[in-house]
Amino acid sequence: MEDLGQKLRQYIKTGTPAERRIAKYFSEHLTELPFETASSVADRLELSPMTVGRFLRSLGYQGLDGIKVHLRENVAPVALQLPNVLEQLQKDASEGRPIAGQIAEQVEMLQHIYNLTSQPQWLDAVATILSASEIFVTAHLGLASLGRHLCDRLAFARDHVQFLDGANGSYIELLGHQSNDALVVIIDSPRFVTSRLLARSARRSGYKVLLITGQYTEWAHEFANMTLSLPPLRTSGHENLSAMMALLEFLAATVIQAAGEEAETRTHRIEELEGMFAHTPLR
Repeated sequence: MEDLGQKLRQYIKTGTPAERRIAKYFSEHLTELPFETASSVADRLELSPMTVGRFLRSLGYQGLDGIKVHLRENVAPVALQLPNVLEQLQKDASEGRPIAGQIAEQVEMLQHIYNLTSQPQWLDAVATILSASEIFVTAHLGLASLGRHLCDRLAFARDHVQFLDGANGSYIELLGHQSNDALVVIIDSPRFVTSRLLARSARRSGYKVLLITGQYTEWAHEFANMTLSLPPLRTSGHENLSAMMALLEFLAATVIQAAGEEAETRTHRIEELEGMFAHTPLR
C-alpha cells in the first residue's frame, strides 16, 4: 500500500497534467476505487478511458481490477485504522457534520460492550442462559425483530427458547405457572412501559430475570437478577437500536462459544434441516 501511495504522490508532483489529475483522484478516493471502473474514472475526470488505462499500466497494473486486488490484499488492519478514523470523525463532528458525531458515539458504544463482556454480570448471564430449563425473550412490539433474532441465535446453543410478543395481553405462556429454573430475558426500552411490571411478575413466579436496558433504569436491581446496560445517547434521545443489536449479537455469540461442542452439533443439525425444509415448495 505504501509503495502505491509513493507512486501516486510522485505522479502528483512530476506527472503530466492528466497523470496528476488521475493520481490525485486515486489518492483521495482509494476506498472508493473498488466500486469504480476505468470508464467511470475517465468520465469523472473528463479524460478518455485509454488515458486512464495507460496511467494504470505505468503504475504496474493491467487495469483497475489489478489495483483493486492490490488494495484488498494490502488493506491495513482495522485496529491500525481506528485511531485515525476516530480522529477524523471527531474533527468532522466539530465542523458541523452530525452523522460523524453519531458514528463516533456508536464506536464508543462498541467499546462499552467490549468492556462489559469481561464483567461478572456478563459471565453470569451467559452461564444462566445455558443452564436454565427454558428461556423466554420479550420486548416491545417495536423491537420484536431484535427479540426474535436473539431467540434464533440462541437456538444454535440450546433448546427451549421462545419469544413472547405479549399480543395476547396476558403473558399466560410465562405467568401461567411457577418456575424455579427458567429465565426471562427482557429487552427494555422507553416504549416498553410494562417491562417493570413484567420483571416483577416474573420474579414473583420464581423466574430469574435478565434485564437488558439503559444504565439509569432505577428499578433494575430491585426486579432483575442480572442486568446488562447501555449508556444513554448524547447525540439524540432516541433508542440506540444499533448498539442494542450489537449487544444482543455479542451475547448470543458468547453463549454459542461457551456451549462448545454442543453448539457445533446443533449448528450442523440446523444446517441439515434448513437444507431439507428451507427450499421445499409449498403445495
